[in-house]
Amino acid sequence: MAGTAATESKAVQDLMEAFAGESQAFRKYLLFAMKADAEGFKNAARLFRAAAEAEAIHSHNHLKALGAVKSTKENLGAAINGETFEFEKMYPRMIEDAKAEGNSQALRSFQYAIDSERGHAELFKQALAALEDKAEKQYYVCEVCGYTVEGEALDECPLCKAKKKAFKKID
Repeated sequence: MAGTAATESKAVQDLMEAFAGESQAFRKYLLFAMKADAEGFKNAARLFRAAAEAEAIHSHNHLKALGAVKSTKENLGAAINGETFEFEKMYPRMIEDAKAEGNSQALRSFQYAIDSERGHAELFKQALAALEDKAEKQYYVCEVCGYTVEGEALDECPLCKAKKKAFKKID
């Protein structure tokens, strides 16, 4: 993924666009499946999950074709850079836009994300520093706001105040 969009080949630009689209479809279809399950439409939910899995395969293939999957050390560095960009540049602009428009739902969503991304960058930095450490670590994610914690689930999320039951153990 070297270079800028102006200097990249059309195929590379297309792979980047396809990766973004397939990644979005994957997540969207999983959310659609949850909604279909909640409404009692089990077959539609299964179809959404099946399509989501296919979209994930497509997005993975595109990312691999871009040469963006490297060593774990390099991938951690890329993750740190990505998360840092989000909390330093991307979300501050989005938060200002949401405030200017008076869009409280967007503002809350962006605020949860920016606060979580700071924590993600720090967790990735810690993982990079301890890459050779073989001690098992456990992570929990708040299913309301995305706050991520290493160790044990918290009694209350520091971002959204959700209770301990909102934390999902990640395996």
